[in-house]
Amino acid sequence: MEENRVKLIAAARKAFAEKGYAAASMDELTAEVGLTRGALYHNFGDKRGLLAAVVDQIDTEMASRAKEIGARAGDDWQGLLAEGAAYIEMALDPEVQRIVLLDGPAVLGDPSQWPSQSSCLQATRQTIERLIVRGALKPVDAEAAARLLNGAALNAALWIAATDRPQDLLPRAVEAFDALAAGLLNTSA
Repeated sequence: MEENRVKLIAAARKAFAEKGYAAASMDELTAEVGLTRGALYHNFGDKRGLLAAVVDQIDTEMASRAKEIGARAGDDWQGLLAEGAAYIEMALDPEVQRIVLLDGPAVLGDPSQWPSQSSCLQATRQTIERLIVRGALKPVDAEAAARLLNGAALNAALWIAATDRPQDLLPRAVEAFDALAAGLLNTSA
């Protein structure tokens, strides 16, 4: 059963990246991995459910990569900025663009409601809480700040994915993200 899920997700990831959600054929996809449409429906309900599984996988990978990059930054503040910049920069990846940032919201709705975004939000909230305790950030509501920072990074990535000039927008988006985040710094400490 799990092997079928893995096969279907891998095949769908490839098809959605190459053709887009709308043009990807479920008959071709299932035939490619030697399964029937019944296996797809049994495991995911429908094509939309399969997309949700693919988006979850990629978005989870994105969060993990951003977290790794943030961990190498040296401290919580620089890590927070590095994670946000990394997430925004991932919008340059064609697979991320098409599946997560273009087709995902169009088919699955608001990305901030996706399960994969929840763990990312909680990690950001915990970092903000540590920074508030240390006095590095203003004593604001940590969840509100986390939601706003995550939303800023996500919207910057959506903006980059939707433009025909992503390389031009990336530095502008990261600079603006850093400036917004800097507004949380406790300058009186």
